[in-house]
Amino acid sequence: MIVPKTPEQVDKMAAAGDILARCLKMLKKSARPGVTTLDLDLAAEKFIRSQGAEAAFKGYNGFPGSICASPNSMVVHGIPGSYELKRGDLISLDVGVTLDGWVADAAFTIPIGPVSEPAVQLLETTKDSLFCGIAEAKAGNHLGDVSAAIQERVERDGLAVIRSLVGHGIGRRMHEDPQIPNFGEPGKGPKLEEGMTFAIEPMVNIGSPEIRMGSDNWAVYSEDGSLAAHFEFTVAVGEDGPRILTPWHED
Repeated sequence: MIVPKTPEQVDKMAAAGDILARCLKMLKKSARPGVTTLDLDLAAEKFIRSQGAEAAFKGYNGFPGSICASPNSMVVHGIPGSYELKRGDLISLDVGVTLDGWVADAAFTIPIGPVSEPAVQLLETTKDSLFCGIAEAKAGNHLGDVSAAIQERVERDGLAVIRSLVGHGIGRRMHEDPQIPNFGEPGKGPKLEEGMTFAIEPMVNIGSPEIRMGSDNWAVYSEDGSLAAHFEFTVAVGEDGPRILTPWHED
């Protein structure tokens, strides 16, 4: 069951989202060659705690990190550790923040120095598909409108939507109903109402859409080893259209 939030509850999620957005911006400045993913994890945890909030991923279902840090062909759920960033890498950084019992979740994939033209296209297309999906997250539309918009944008550029990983509802808990696939049919699925809150997150491979689980049973990789990207916002369906609650795109 999808339970819409009150305006006051959405504002509480936005407060968590503001901390998260500032954390991601800090990580973007810190991510450079020679920095390890553990360095980024420790910086994120310190920042989040300094804001009076908690890292929502820490201990979630046993996850050991405060963030997910997933380089290159690793799509999501990378455990921070000794991996050193190098020029030409892509790194996906996924952060969750809990503040006063309300959760926000967001992610982006960034280049470390100059990257290949296919990598640039992957980043641009995946990010744009996120905004295409969000544009459909308005009262009166259906969840399938969001999913279909993401799929159309990704496949227009010949890239592959990962079908076995999905977005989700969010609020008091990290994962609430409904699941949000990044593919679908317009007009299908639950009707969207003001106050519904979602983590919309296209995950895209350059090559095949297939994925595999890593040996640590957390990290997920593209099956064929091709580059992957992941972009995510927490979004509320508002009276005047969608409201991004984790605005890492704003300066």
